Amino acid sequence: MKKNRVVITGFGLITPIGNDVDTFWSNLVAGKSGVGPITQFDASDYPVRIAAEVKDFDPTKYLSRREARRMDRFTQFAVSAAKLAVEHAKLDMGKVDAERVGVYIGSGIGGLSTLEAQHKVLLQRGPRRVSPFFIPMMIANMASGQVSIHIGAKGPNSSSITACATGTHSIGDAFRILQYGDADVMLAGGAEATILPLAFAGFSTMGALSNRNEEPEKASRPFDRDRDGFVMGEGAGVLVLETLDHALQRGATIYGEIAGYGMTADAHHLTSPDPTGMGPARSMINAIRDAGLEPTDIDYINAHGTSTPLNEKYETIAIKRAFGDHAYQLAISSNKSMIGHLLGAAGGVEAIATVLTLKNQIIPPTINYENPDPDCDLDYVPNEARQARVRTAISNSLGFGGHNATILLRAYEEV
Repeated sequence: MKKNRVVITGFGLITPIGNDVDTFWSNLVAGKSGVGPITQFDASDYPVRIAAEVKDFDPTKYLSRREARRMDRFTQFAVSAAKLAVEHAKLDMGKVDAERVGVYIGSGIGGLSTLEAQHKVLLQRGPRRVSPFFIPMMIANMASGQVSIHIGAKGPNSSSITACATGTHSIGDAFRILQYGDADVMLAGGAEATILPLAFAGFSTMGALSNRNEEPEKASRPFDRDRDGFVMGEGAGVLVLETLDHALQRGATIYGEIAGYGMTADAHHLTSPDPTGMGPARSMINAIRDAGLEPTDIDYINAHGTSTPLNEKYETIAIKRAFGDHAYQLAISSNKSMIGHLLGAAGGVEAIATVLTLKNQIIPPTINYENPDPDCDLDYVPNEARQARVRTAISNSLGFGGHNATILLRAYEEV
């Protein structure tokens, strides 16, 4: 069976460093940090008091006030990013077959703010005062559900929930749907909004977060020797994916192509990555093979790069396993050094950053790289963006539970 080629024709995002593509990209290339003191709740009693918050977000730019009130913040992000993506792609839903347009947007945690708020209502005011919208606001699949409602997409509709690998799994699964002809267009990505008391209490007691409260802009430092944990972020990233034939037929602008997808499991530990790096290595190898390429064809890796002591050490091992000597020829960087860790939204936003890298031939830096780690001895594009020839790139996402996902993106070329 001949598989469809799948191209990227638009994208939209809500992030800690910009809520439109141009602002996001210019700040990413400039190495601007989106990390600062938490403003969304009083964190004075918490051991961690910093986060990468979305700024200047007004859901009523994209939704009516009534609609916005009936959505959790993560869903507001998803719908907003999706509408921006449809606009960017110049996708006129009145001129395409809505039954061939699908949505695959995931969230690692879902509507935690709604759960927190309604639990207080239950305890303080009793069960009859819990909102009838509690469940549909909280459940993680509502990102996809609400996007389909708001843009009128009647095709395949699903939602991945694989922790920090969510966004990349969603894009990869949507890629498969298009490859096999079950849709013509898919909106895919992730959304997350967990800058909340309960989330910070949980991640803090795990010891997963950086506690550089006095210098927040330097807290996220992937691959640096003195990294001490990730910085919580929030936002959404949604891409418009189309079969090549459909994109050409409607005269769409093509920004890049998804050519491969890999996914594996560590089968090792609830939260710690496998020290051998075999799971992520196999994921990368599978994506490269799926695209019919060789490891030496890859120019750049958008790393998972969380700024935790274990991730970077073992992700570096995984890259060496997957690429051998070519690992030392690769450019590698982590967007999380600037935007923090967006959990289930990370893969969507980082996929967009990778497409923009291919389009602009500029590799965003890994900022806050000050002290080399002997366990991390590859080229992490430290501190300053780099102009480079990038034709083929991969983006990694590695989630709690041992979930590994890799997508392979390349510059679009007519064949």
